[in-house]
Amino acid sequence: MEHYLFDTPVASIIFILTIVTSLYAFSNEQIYGKFMLHPYSVHRGERVYSIFTSGLIHKDYAHLFMNMLSYYFFAFTLERMIGSWQFAILYIASLALSDLSTILKHKDHFWYNSLGASGAVSAVVFSYILFDPLTRFYIFFSIPIHAVVFGVLYLIYSAYASKQSGTINHDAHFFGALAGIIITIIFHPYVPFEFFREITSGQWFS
Repeated sequence: MEHYLFDTPVASIIFILTIVTSLYAFSNEQIYGKFMLHPYSVHRGERVYSIFTSGLIHKDYAHLFMNMLSYYFFAFTLERMIGSWQFAILYIASLALSDLSTILKHKDHFWYNSLGASGAVSAVVFSYILFDPLTRFYIFFSIPIHAVVFGVLYLIYSAYASKQSGTINHDAHFFGALAGIIITIIFHPYVPFEFFREITSGQWFS
């Protein structure tokens, strides 16, 4: 763990803090009440802090596990690639930006709440995809798929699912991914050129 804290301090702190806070919240309903994103309140200038604290708690163990598993696979490597302060900005800014559409969409719905780090985790994954689009992801740990193909399918599905009724905040997934792409390009303007060079290089089957 010391190795991670030294090489990737921001990713490590976020990882530990999210797990600890989420586990604590599972047995403390007051934390849920204070930390969950409540668009109705935020739109009216109240509990604005929940834009960030909502990313520290999760619905259940499965929700926490899936988010932190995805985070673990990409966040530490990404921080080494782009640097600690850039990673911090990307994660925190994407967490907020991924919630903007949710706040606008549900600003008049007092009953609606949202929680989880999915938007920021999506930003991390898509930032990584820009740097290494032909790396292979494994869906269900067994089905190989190129990162760029996964990214396209993920965005299409998130856009479709966000229009359906359900308890999963697919808007946060979609806009978190877009935020990760945009922030990465702002920090590294050369990335789109390298991205397109790689996906047109003919190395898909190498």
